[in-house]
Amino acid sequence: MAGLGGERAQRASQPPAGSAEGGSALTIAHTHLYSALARWMPLPPPVAGDLRATLEKIWWRLDRALDAELIRISARIGIADAVAHGVECVIDHHESPNCIAGVLDILADEFERAQVRGVICYGATERNGAEREARAALEETDRFLSAPRRPLVRSLVGIHAAFTVSDQTLRAAGQLARKHGVGLHTHIAEGECDRDAWSRFAQADAVVPGSLFAHGVHLSNLEIRRVAESGCWLVQNPRSNQGNGVGYARLAPAGDRVALGTDGWDGDIAAETKALGDDADPKQRLAASQRIGELIFGGKFTGAPKHLPVDETEARAAAERLWARMQELG
Repeated sequence: MAGLGGERAQRASQPPAGSAEGGSALTIAHTHLYSALARWMPLPPPVAGDLRATLEKIWWRLDRALDAELIRISARIGIADAVAHGVECVIDHHESPNCIAGVLDILADEFERAQVRGVICYGATERNGAEREARAALEETDRFLSAPRRPLVRSLVGIHAAFTVSDQTLRAAGQLARKHGVGLHTHIAEGECDRDAWSRFAQADAVVPGSLFAHGVHLSNLEIRRVAESGCWLVQNPRSNQGNGVGYARLAPAGDRVALGTDGWDGDIAAETKALGDDADPKQRLAASQRIGELIFGGKFTGAPKHLPVDETEARAAAERLWARMQELG
């Protein structure tokens, strides 16, 4: 789930720090392009140590305020920011409860426009419209995965997090992923409210090889090993975890099956490596992220990212409209 808005906004308004050493292309293994406009918004601070309160106060209001055009602009800005930092592939986790049908095509169109590889999903949840909402998300995912494949875009089956869905939805998501031969993309044990997530995925038969489990802050060492042994991946997001006050994910028991994401902070994946503790090897995290992308696309990444212009006037106007819509939600 996206990170601290105010601090991120100050940093993101500055020129990009540049790409990784040697100019090599990078992969962001977990992010939220829909939060790209947050850098121009006066977001309140998170509720330290209370993930659910932070989500309700900020990010769940933001995603409910999104419409098709705001989604498109957010994706365009987020992709451009990633490319400016040397990123070649973006693995995105999207949610927009009031704009579900057709939204994966909006995201895919923006990746194709930018000529950048993207792995997209819609995070099914029941927090706004119960099982009906989750069903709409899975139907959108099934529709997109059943359509002709786009050269630069792939999709996973998304779940917001176990604590916002029923066991029935977890089971249905696992079945849909197996139907299409893809993995899941979800948050897991980011906060105390989701501590039992791994056992719920396992009990619902929703542990699908190749799946991405973002965060894992509150997983036990045994659960961390189980994720790796099942052929899944953990994705660490230290800046967001620190900003939201949820703790630091110590994921060493998963070995080399730990990748690195930005969780919507920005596209500076190199900066994310600097937030890792001494228990993590930055090169391993980046290599795992690259490996995930190459496995999903079925080949080595060889293209070099290019500069993508951003219309900041349009971006600021969109951010003002999004903020106004958030205020209307109360």
